[in-house]
Amino acid sequence: MRRLFGTLILAAVVALLVLAWNWHGPGPLEADANVTILRGATLASAATDLENKGVIASARQFRLMAKLLGDADPIQAGEFAIPAGSSAARVLAILQHGQPIQRMITIPEGMPSILVHERLMAEEKLTGTVEIPAEGSVLPDSYSFERGEPRAAVLARMQDAMTRTLAELWAKRRPAAVVKTPQEAVNLAAIVEKETAKADERRKIAGVYSNRIRIGMPLQADPTVIYPVTRGKPLGRRIRLSELRAVNAYNTYTMPGLPKGPIANPGRDSIAAVLDPEQTDSIFFVADGTGGHAFAATLAEHNANVARWRAHRANKGL
Repeated sequence: MRRLFGTLILAAVVALLVLAWNWHGPGPLEADANVTILRGATLASAATDLENKGVIASARQFRLMAKLLGDADPIQAGEFAIPAGSSAARVLAILQHGQPIQRMITIPEGMPSILVHERLMAEEKLTGTVEIPAEGSVLPDSYSFERGEPRAAVLARMQDAMTRTLAELWAKRRPAAVVKTPQEAVNLAAIVEKETAKADERRKIAGVYSNRIRIGMPLQADPTVIYPVTRGKPLGRRIRLSELRAVNAYNTYTMPGLPKGPIANPGRDSIAAVLDPEQTDSIFFVADGTGGHAFAATLAEHNANVARWRAHRANKGL
């Protein structure tokens, strides 16, 4: 009887050691891999998928050991990186407490909403569909997302970021700002964004446009002429005289003041610039051939700057 009892004890110890080895010992995964746990997945369905992908040896054994040796925390949805040779215990810990892989989608400053929509729809790791967002409603930035996340959720984060940023900057606006509402700030900031790629020029160009608004002078911003033609996409050619003369709600050559809406999604710095424009006497500017602009307070000075710009273009064969 004692011998039988001892045998049973020994068998139990061996079984526990085997169980512990199967739980904590190296797993069958031969190379690092990413696995995706769908929203609403159970431990059972996840285990079957893990077995099929060679991450664990047995779904049935994995479920049993998880109940006996794991904790009761639920598994998460998302995409997870599983190192090669991970034990069953480590796999469960990653699914329960690991950080899902974060991927990034970037919206550059000045990107129009039609291109924001195209970028979201082109990201194959997102799901669902979205409509083209309202122009100026998205804050340009880099946004993280998880595989399988709805496009609508990512777009909502982009728009929430713009709402928060605009409220924060509007509260700090300076007396020199000529815009009367947050929407007007976005409208003007979008023009500033499209007019210069140089960070140190934003406030000065905002100052020029602010001066024009104060004196009732048309803004004469080329990007506002292009927007009704392409919805903000590159024109790919010079602006036609007929387009400069077109009368519509965006063309700032044929009407004074701001266009009826933004022509792009402006970044934080351009919004800040129109809410704190540089104090300047300039009401004109033209490209200077270096990527920046030459500014002028009088038409005579501006004409001289334009002549230099045209000479530069001629020398370059443009």
